[in-house]
Amino acid sequence: MLQPYSVSNREQVVDTMIGLTRLTSLHRAIVAGSGSMEFYLALRRRGSRGAATAATCRIPKGQHPVGLIAGNNSLQAIEAALVELSPFLGTSATVAVLIDSREIGAGLRIRGKLEQMGFRIEAGVRCQQGFVLSAVRHGFGQMEKAA
Repeated sequence: MLQPYSVSNREQVVDTMIGLTRLTSLHRAIVAGSGSMEFYLALRRRGSRGAATAATCRIPKGQHPVGLIAGNNSLQAIEAALVELSPFLGTSATVAVLIDSREIGAGLRIRGKLEQMGFRIEAGVRCQQGFVLSAVRHGFGQMEKAA
């Protein structure tokens, strides 16, 4: 029997990231990574008017509560995207990172990078494209003031 609607792998990842970050159409979200434009367009189709990519957002002022790293990225590309997103994220931001199934072994390094940037791992979900890791940053502004 044919299903009337089948969800693509990419749509499943977008839905997973939205769920893990609790992103609503009222939130501002910043997207980075090799699949950033595709994810940006998927967010816009879902009604998110506050979505932007790191490449198109003009001024990084910590104004985004949600960051998404999308695409088939290597470990180095994920780390670079985290550094690229950091100035755009607020002090209590949530991020979701798509880790390609070929890079899952590097998850500990990504976790370490997130913790170094003030994030605490909240959840991880396996999907067809790989693994989506969610992390939240609480009280990062207080850490910056102390430093």
